Amino acid sequence: MSEYYAHSFEGKPVEQWHRLEKHLVDTANLAKEFADEFGSGDWAYLAGLWHDLGKYSEDFQKMLLASADAYIETKPGKVDHSTAGAIHAVERFNKAGRIFSYLIAGHHAGLADWQTDIAGRKSLEQRLQNVELFKNLPLSNIPHNIIVKTLPKQRFMTKEGHALWIRMLYSCLVDADFLDTESFLGPEKAKTRKGYPSLNKLLPLFESYMVDKQAKADNAFVNKQRALILRQCIEKSSHESAIFTLTVPTGGGKTLSSMAFALNHAMKFSKRRIIYVIPYTSIIEQTAEQFREIFNDAVVEHHCNVDVSEEYSETVKSRLACENWDAPVIVTTSVQFFESLFSNRSSRCRKLHNIANSVVVLDEVQLLPPEYLNPILYALKELHQNYKVTFILSTATQPAFTPHKAVDYHFEGLADTVEIIPNPLELHKDFERVEVHIPDDLLTPIAWEDLTSEIAQHPSVLCVVNRRDDCRTLYEMMPGKKEDTFHLSALMCGEHRSKVINQIKQRLINKLPTRVVSTQLVEAGVDFDFPIVYRAIAGLDSIAQAAGRCNREGRLEKGKVFIFIPPSKIPAGYLRQAAEIGHRLLADKSGDTLSPDRFERFFKELYWIQGNNLDKYNILKDLAPDGELRFSFLSAAQKFKLIDESQSAPVIVGYEEGSQLIEFLKKMGPEKWLMRKLQRYVVNLPKYVHAKLYKEGAIIEVHPGIFIQVNKAMYHNELGFSPEKSLIYEPDELMC
Repeated sequence: MSEYYAHSFEGKPVEQWHRLEKHLVDTANLAKEFADEFGSGDWAYLAGLWHDLGKYSEDFQKMLLASADAYIETKPGKVDHSTAGAIHAVERFNKAGRIFSYLIAGHHAGLADWQTDIAGRKSLEQRLQNVELFKNLPLSNIPHNIIVKTLPKQRFMTKEGHALWIRMLYSCLVDADFLDTESFLGPEKAKTRKGYPSLNKLLPLFESYMVDKQAKADNAFVNKQRALILRQCIEKSSHESAIFTLTVPTGGGKTLSSMAFALNHAMKFSKRRIIYVIPYTSIIEQTAEQFREIFNDAVVEHHCNVDVSEEYSETVKSRLACENWDAPVIVTTSVQFFESLFSNRSSRCRKLHNIANSVVVLDEVQLLPPEYLNPILYALKELHQNYKVTFILSTATQPAFTPHKAVDYHFEGLADTVEIIPNPLELHKDFERVEVHIPDDLLTPIAWEDLTSEIAQHPSVLCVVNRRDDCRTLYEMMPGKKEDTFHLSALMCGEHRSKVINQIKQRLINKLPTRVVSTQLVEAGVDFDFPIVYRAIAGLDSIAQAAGRCNREGRLEKGKVFIFIPPSKIPAGYLRQAAEIGHRLLADKSGDTLSPDRFERFFKELYWIQGNNLDKYNILKDLAPDGELRFSFLSAAQKFKLIDESQSAPVIVGYEEGSQLIEFLKKMGPEKWLMRKLQRYVVNLPKYVHAKLYKEGAIIEVHPGIFIQVNKAMYHNELGFSPEKSLIYEPDELMC
């Protein structure tokens, strides 16, 4: 053949298709540009140059002429075009070539395990044995300047970080591949990726917004304290890059103060973007909306409740639609951020290189799941040390991440963190706005009937419980007018929760009677301000977060927080352990119940109890260097699931506009704009409930992995998803 092509273009003659040599060189140059940010541009360049060598094969070129999607090799019957370059890398560079082989062989199928039972014949070691895939290429027709290269002289800083380094190089490769393909297939779309303002243009917008906000504040004391916190954050932003902690009491304005730190720090140290990571999907929208109010279209909001299956998503349109975080301000979830850092899929990993040289704010950091804590802290240290990432660990209840070593326990944690607030204990005392009432008897539960009678005596009150069924029980038992009483749980879709939360806020502003029964979803980022809060016994951090919804604006001399023992049990496991430790600490009624030193004791004991379960699934072992570059990327990715997909499954519900969007979904399929809208109408159900409803036809699968509600009666305008009143849940499936 006189010419070889990487991609066809429907409706255009063959001569105008995407030339393979051009695609290889352009992808290599773009990948190099990305990886230069962390000193590894030559490695990414070479991976880009060789990633599609297999497209020189006669079989691939014939298939491309016959089928527009021939390059999607993960589909049955398609030509394997990625293994050839991986084989060439190993033949050229021996063991060092394995680094390239992971990247090249995985640029469609995902980063593989070197050799494990779970990978089987798809393991990298097995694929590299198919040497004929490279030998059968028309080598004489491949330009010499592409096929013959020397090993890059750049070296990575520490072998302990090789696994993350390979994943970052992989990110550079797949993003470059996506973008170069997009520039050919959709040049108009490619143009829309440009035009974001730089961070130095965002800082004046933020400063102007804060001046207006402070001028409108109606509480002199709280406003003074928030202004002090803001000033301290700005002053500390000139400190060299570090892993910072920001310990600010609930209601202290830490969201905006952390953004002030991030913007000023980014300006001083030439950081590329700010990534704001939030634990719950239920509150990401309001944070993103607040930032959009300040920065307009410079903010990208990225989270996903509905994940289209690999089989369906491998199309030209959906691949090019994946987010790569190339914007100045990103607002995302802990699930999206951390699962991407341990993912093996190209769609998830594509964004990772854009984390380099950024400021990352981890909001409500105490909510990081203990069973993944060691892998998460490993990733934070690597990103800070080797990729110029500044972290801000922001919370009112700072977890005990300092290293700790004992005879039977070794927690590496995070050494040398830097606190932004000069004196967190003094600040805590200044913000002390509540009295915590602990029952004399911490063993005897209160009956639901007695609790509802007690709650009903207060015109405005928030009651936070541990389980969804407790929440429903209390709500349905509440006496009086139901228009005064509200229910909040994760069985309500995001749009429904947002609507109810806004109603509650407006009623509180208007001083109307407002009684709310909620699960713990209100304890992070929902800025309620109640005079009275009831909290079921739980971990000390959860109790403090609930207390943060009481007298938040300091309008009362003291708000009142009542701890109670519910008749139901907290499910076994981490949450019960946290509650038991909280129980012991609450029993000691000397001193300040919610002082920072108590949180230190709480988290130290909690992590000590976990022991080896801080890496419950041995993920760090899968990614540990062994001298032979034998990593298990696929295994680690399958284990690292912050949301246990084996326990729950999503369904799209027909709440309000959701019904219309479901009809669009049936007709149009999972278009990107539509899936983003549908995220607001998703409820995650226990897996056995999901399976039961599917079997009954109450929910159906309209596209692979996408389920919709059919029976409209199952969604209740007050309680959310209600498949049947008599449904019995397992205890550990009722959290949140």
